[in-house]
Order: sequence, then C-alpha cells, then structure tokens
Amino acid sequence: MDVVDLARLQFAITTILHFVFVPISIGLSLLVAIMETMYVVKKNEMYKKMAKFWGTFLIVNFAVGVVTGILQEFQFGMNWSDFSRFVGDVFGTPLAIEALLAFFLESTFIGLWVFGWDRLSKGVHLLCMWLVSIGTMLSALWILAANSFMQRPVGYAIENGRAEMTDIVALLTNGQLLWEFPHTIAAAIATGAFLVAGISAWKLLRKQDVPFFTSSFKLSILVALISSLAIAQFGHGQAQYLVDTQPMKMAASEGLWDRSEDPAPWTVIASIDPTNKQNNFEFKVPYLLSFLSYSQFNGSVPGMNELQAEYEVKYGPGDYIPPVRTTFWSFRIMVASGSAMILLAMYGVYLWVRKKITQPNKLYLKLMMAGIALPFIGNTAGWIMTEIGRQPWTVFGLLTTQDSVSPTVSAGQIMFSLISFTTIYLILMGVLAFLFVKIARKGPTDEEPEEVQIHDPFGREESRT
Repeated sequence: MDVVDLARLQFAITTILHFVFVPISIGLSLLVAIMETMYVVKKNEMYKKMAKFWGTFLIVNFAVGVVTGILQEFQFGMNWSDFSRFVGDVFGTPLAIEALLAFFLESTFIGLWVFGWDRLSKGVHLLCMWLVSIGTMLSALWILAANSFMQRPVGYAIENGRAEMTDIVALLTNGQLLWEFPHTIAAAIATGAFLVAGISAWKLLRKQDVPFFTSSFKLSILVALISSLAIAQFGHGQAQYLVDTQPMKMAASEGLWDRSEDPAPWTVIASIDPTNKQNNFEFKVPYLLSFLSYSQFNGSVPGMNELQAEYEVKYGPGDYIPPVRTTFWSFRIMVASGSAMILLAMYGVYLWVRKKITQPNKLYLKLMMAGIALPFIGNTAGWIMTEIGRQPWTVFGLLTTQDSVSPTVSAGQIMFSLISFTTIYLILMGVLAFLFVKIARKGPTDEEPEEVQIHDPFGREESRT
C-alpha cells in the first residue's frame, strides 16, 4: 500500500473507532438530563436512581473517549499536512472553538454534576447535566461545520494558493451542515437510547431490578422511536440536498452508471462491475428513486458516466467516480440498520402502551440486546458512504486526496502510527466494554454510605462516611 492508501486507512480506522464513544456521550447525556428533570419535577426517587446509574456509564465513556479525540487530531499534522496548509484558516476555526468552548463546557459541568450531588441545589445540579448535553451537541456542531466545508465549500476565498475564511456565518449556515447536523444528532441520541434499552432488556430477561429497568426501558424506547424516525426524516432531506450539490455521490450510492429513466426506479440490490462500468444484476422498485430524490413520482437522475464527462470539462482530466461498491453497499447497510431500529422501537412502544413491558416475549428482549449494535453499524456505514462517496476529493472541487497527504512522510512511518493508534483504540474499547459490563452486572444500588463515629485519639469525635 502506498502513502495515500495507508493515510486514508489510518484516518478511517481511528475515526470509526473514535465515533463509538462520541454518540454514546451525546445520547446518554440527554437521557440522563431527562431522567434528572423527571426527578426534580415529579420528586420520584426512582428517577434520581436512574440518573445516577446511567450517569455512571456516561462518566466512564466520557473519560475513556477523551483520549480517542486527542489522538484523532494528531493525524492532521502527521499525515495530512498539505491538507492542513490548504484549509487551515477555515478548518482550524471550528476545531479550535470546539476544543476551547464546547469541550470545556462539557468537562467543567460534568465534573460539577459528579461531585455536586447533595452539595448543589436540585435546580443547579440539573442545569449542570443539561449544560453537559448542550456541550456535547455544540461539539458535534463545530466538528460537522468543518466536515460540511469539505463536502460543500462556502464562506472562503483562495489567497496565495490557500483557502481563507471570509464569512463564518456562511460556514454555519451551509446547507450541508443544516441537514448533516440534525441527522447526526438524531443518530447519536438513538445510540444512547438503544444502549439503555438493550441493557434494560438484558436485566429484564434475567428478572433483576425489574421496576427500575422497566422504567428505564420505557423512557429509552420512546426516545429510541422518536430519534429513529428523526434519522429517517433528516437523512431523506440530506439525500435530496446531495442530488443537487454532490450528484456523483448519489449516483454512486445508487449504482447508477447512465442517466435513469423517468420516472427513476430505486435499486435495492445490484451486482456492480466497476471495471466495465455496468451492473450485472439489479433488483429495482419502480418510481421510488424519483420520489426519494424529488418528493414526486417523476424525474430522472444523472448517472456517473454523464457526471464524469461534466467533471472532466469543469475540473480537468481525471477519474471522478468514487469506489462504487463501497458507496452503494454502505448506503444500504445504513438504511437497513435504521429501518430495523424503527421496527424494534415501534414494537417496544406498542408493548408499553399495552402495558406488557414486564412480560414481552424473550425473543424481543434478545433482539433488543442485539439492537445495541444497530446504531453503531448505521453510524459507521453512514460515515463511510459520506466520505468514500466524496472521493477523489478531500475538499470537494478544490483539493484532491492525492494532493492532501504530507509530502515527507513515509509508508513505514504511517504503518507504525497506524498500528500504534489502532492498538490504543482497541485497548480503550476493551476497557470501555469491560467497565460497561461490570456496571450493568452490578446494577443500581439502594445502599447509602453509612455514617459512623470515628474516635479521635486527641479526644475529638467526628462523623465519617
């Protein structure tokens, strides 16, 4: 493998593994904030117990995930220095704000939340968790603002061969961001909700702490349904937006080589032959691609061959068709996982309405345990489709991936950092999984620390916990 392929592989692996931690923080912080809000409003100790128990998962994930975020940013200087030079004035601003504002907001108030029980008033303590939740979402906003610039560059000017920011408002109102941000946040919330629901299903299957995990399951499955439906809605809007701004990506995700017929059918599965630029087998649903693209049952969609010719005129000679198989199947994996999430959540809410949460069939509980993985699969597949479908560009229309790597780094150096970073990430994931299982096995506890009198040899008595 050459330098470019190794650098891409390292960035892909570290980003995928890092994004295991991020959505858990976003989703769990919101759920814990809702639980504590219900405790403050209803004055029901069960919700306080829930906030403390599920907050433990959040704290562990936050602590372990911080390390993965630090390693993530090393790569820009190590492997992608030409990219950093070209977009540093644009890219650096949202990344700096994310680190200095959003991350410190999260870390400060999660510390106050952890140590503030019985020290802060209920309202102030609750506010701390809501600020943590807002901080996680603001972090995502600034990171996605940078990523959206790579998908659709706006608010910049080319000066001395580099992109310089001219309008930060344009960066924050980028149409790509306006669809990508809510889609990503909904997916993160679903990740936290399915984690809580899956662990609750496991405990209900074992008939442990049934009242506690029944309450946890009810809340999380409702949030899971709302967020899963939101994923579908915002994803649909984002796909329609890409038809105009990145038509090559959408054509690749549909395995569409030549302009479609009108109305356009949607390809469910296909045997793709990128060498001969054709599909050897296709199973299609009539009219559906036109509806997905234009919200109407008519209209054709341009194919990759047509777009390739247009891009050669606009950008010069080159191959502008992304890896079609990867883009095509990652899109379908994302859609399949999202559909399964909606079905599982709908059935869970049905059980809640019918008051059968405590007596669902064992198969459903086992499916919910396995369903913990669905948001992670969908998140990963969606990110792969987004990034691979943009190739050969790092910054669409401005900078290719080939021209983005560091000119002096060697394949051996990247291989060393690739192995090192991957090992660290896998160890951290193992630690996270071990701690999550340990916390889940232990379950919530009603025991309060016992206050005892400790005799002081100098004649003083003091209470110790």
